[in-house]
Amino acid sequence: MPSAATPAEPSASASNLSQDAAVIGLVGIAHLISHYSQLLLAPLFPWLKEAFQVSYTELGFLMTLFFVVSCAVQTASGFLVDRFGPRPILFAGLGLIGLAAFGYASSTSYAMLALSAVVGGIGNGVFHPVDYTLLNRKVQPQRLGHAYSVHGITGSLGWALAPAMLVPITLFASWRVALVCAGLLAWSVLALVWLNRERLALAPSSSAAAQSVVPAAAREGDLDFLRIPAVWMCFAFFFFYAMALSVVQAFAPEAARQLHDFPLTLVALCLTIYMVCAAAGMVLGGFLASDPSRCERIVGIGFGIAACVAAVIGFLPVPGPAVPVLFGLMGFASGIAGPSRDLLVKKSTPENATGRVYGVVYAGLDIGQAVAPLVFGRLMDHGNYQGVWLGLVIVQGILIVSAFRVRRVRRTVLAPA
Repeated sequence: MPSAATPAEPSASASNLSQDAAVIGLVGIAHLISHYSQLLLAPLFPWLKEAFQVSYTELGFLMTLFFVVSCAVQTASGFLVDRFGPRPILFAGLGLIGLAAFGYASSTSYAMLALSAVVGGIGNGVFHPVDYTLLNRKVQPQRLGHAYSVHGITGSLGWALAPAMLVPITLFASWRVALVCAGLLAWSVLALVWLNRERLALAPSSSAAAQSVVPAAAREGDLDFLRIPAVWMCFAFFFFYAMALSVVQAFAPEAARQLHDFPLTLVALCLTIYMVCAAAGMVLGGFLASDPSRCERIVGIGFGIAACVAAVIGFLPVPGPAVPVLFGLMGFASGIAGPSRDLLVKKSTPENATGRVYGVVYAGLDIGQAVAPLVFGRLMDHGNYQGVWLGLVIVQGILIVSAFRVRRVRRTVLAPA
């Protein structure tokens, strides 16, 4: 009997690996489009400012509107994912992102840009509950660290792709053509995911799901997970993480240009290099996250280095050509923390509430990205470029403290009475 079972084991293992790779790949490329959609406007601010005769604060408000809507949708979509399964929600999100890009491209007024931002925010709001439900429930536990790494890498590549694709197309054609191309890309990925939809088949969560990671949260009610203190600490962590990210994406490259006087052509390059290096950092971070017990330390080290680099850019004389290199170092350090950042949430999540918890926690991302453009856009309009970098350093420092607070709160909950 043992000998008969042995030959089947390699085949089963290969089958699991193939299925895991397919799920990770499909979720990853969809996540790329989510992050790509978040930067459809920011790289085009210089052109949009002139075309619509608006200020940086008004342009920043478009991002605020996008992320406020995304926040509301993300929280609600977590419940929809748990009830109806993630696949139909994913299809809707990709479709709406493409529609928003076409809306931006055809806009003739600021109001039309704002309406398209609302549509884009609805589409973007579904991804984290969808993605983490699929990864946590369909990928083998021993590959979850790498799954989170790939998820983070594709997100960073989406951010890197937006300026790298949109700015050259705008220079050679127009910003409207660039945004039409963005819509076509989103719908192409929708077609790819649709063709491979069987790989993503997943039944809705059962009320008889496995026992919670946090025993005190194992209740029947849909909202009982909100009683877990670590969930709210994770929410706060992601709020400040999103603020830091929003500063880097929308304002830090231009603020650095004003401080160090380098050519306008390097502004988009700074962001692209940051995102590519962040993706590279996440490759290393995926291996480091294989030991969940050290995730808080990895987050602390990563953001500690990033804060030091930000201080150098903001307050020391740096040759202009060196600035993109420093952006790359800051991105790499932040990327190392990415997979461990996601483990902070998983370690605080009941298995029967994955969509709901990720919906609430990652709403912190949207709120942070909604608030940051209003605060830092004002600093930009007043020419306070060092203030932009000081704010970034402060927020990165708060992230380090927040990560260890999550661990402390979780240990308090798990401690025996």
